[in-house]
Amino acid sequence: MNFDRYAKNWDTDFRINRAKEIANEIESTIECNKNDAAMEFGCGTGLISFNLIDRFKSITLIDSSGGMIDILNNKIAKFDIKNMSTYHLDITADAKPDSSYDVIYTSMVLHHIEDTRDIIKKFYTLLHDKGQLCIVDLNKEDGRFHKNRREFKGHNGFDQAELKRILLDTGFENVETRTFFHGEKKIEDETVEYSLFIMKAQKV
Repeated sequence: MNFDRYAKNWDTDFRINRAKEIANEIESTIECNKNDAAMEFGCGTGLISFNLIDRFKSITLIDSSGGMIDILNNKIAKFDIKNMSTYHLDITADAKPDSSYDVIYTSMVLHHIEDTRDIIKKFYTLLHDKGQLCIVDLNKEDGRFHKNRREFKGHNGFDQAELKRILLDTGFENVETRTFFHGEKKIEDETVEYSLFIMKAQKV
């Protein structure tokens, strides 16, 4: 999907409020250390990370959409944030940042990535030993969540047990997962119910 065209109107009240709830869940699920370097994969306009500014020493925000990164850079400059840096980067295409991290988190992004195993492997290589991965995403659904996005080529959510197996096969341990959010999305003439899970794992 081409997220550049959505960038300017991305920060709706609904997304801002949901991001706060997701960020709170991330903070309560993983160990946040103020000496840690964190990375958000698929950061969009930074709604999640702006709620976690004080929880990490530094946050690297990565997105393949230049439009989203432009909006994010303007917000960072506006609020004079010192511990955030951005990359317009597609790590699914083998590009990668020149750093490694103590924490990687991603929200509502993984289902857009066609090769789940490959991106999980890349997360693993980007983490320090004992590093933490935190994934927030859609529970498996029937395809209605993206029914108005004909260009969508990702996954209709995930079965938590299947995704957990991918993490374990990659080398992650201490994998825990649970559903924490139930919501509704108005799509054309239909109200679609959906739920989100949060999954954490550790590189050991």
